[in-house]
Amino acid sequence: MKKQIVIIHGGDAFPSYEEYISFLKNFQIDINKYHSERIGWKRNLGKELSEDYEVILPDMPNKTNAKYIEWKIWFEKLIPYFNPEIILIGHSMGGVFLVKYLAEEKFPKKILAVFLVAAPYDMDEGRPLVEFIPPHSIGQLENQTRKIFLYYSKDDSLVNFIEFEKYQKILKSAVSRVFTDRGHFNQEHLPELIEDIKNL
Repeated sequence: MKKQIVIIHGGDAFPSYEEYISFLKNFQIDINKYHSERIGWKRNLGKELSEDYEVILPDMPNKTNAKYIEWKIWFEKLIPYFNPEIILIGHSMGGVFLVKYLAEEKFPKKILAVFLVAAPYDMDEGRPLVEFIPPHSIGQLENQTRKIFLYYSKDDSLVNFIEFEKYQKILKSAVSRVFTDRGHFNQEHLPELIEDIKNL
């Protein structure tokens, strides 16, 4: 059986619909992000790992104005399709979603590792994460997985480096991977992640 990797992507959340509309009106489009040939590390991961791995990239509901309950419902619909052993990766808001979910719910499969890549803790671009803010009991996450990895870059313009320090204080057993030049981890390749996965 292949080792299964599930990657939960990022998104945005807003305290009110009015703030969401204001965000849409003021957002500056970067057309380069929509070029069809642009492929990031999430889509490259399956190609760069061996055939022993299967990568699943679900689209979570309304990522531009995400609601925790909607993501929770959707995620739980996917769980029956997961293998008995799994690796979970959360990028940005996908990371804090996994933290909150695994702190509050008993995951029915064996988790080999959880990777939090540029995950906010309670602030994202200076905005509070609304219902995605994890509970105080996030230390329980350590009871649900063999390993936790924290991937952060000091030059991330979206998730302040202080968010990493918040996780580091609570998740005492986590392995930290700190960079100075990866921004919000939107590059095409993430070789350190591949190495960590292969070494599990």
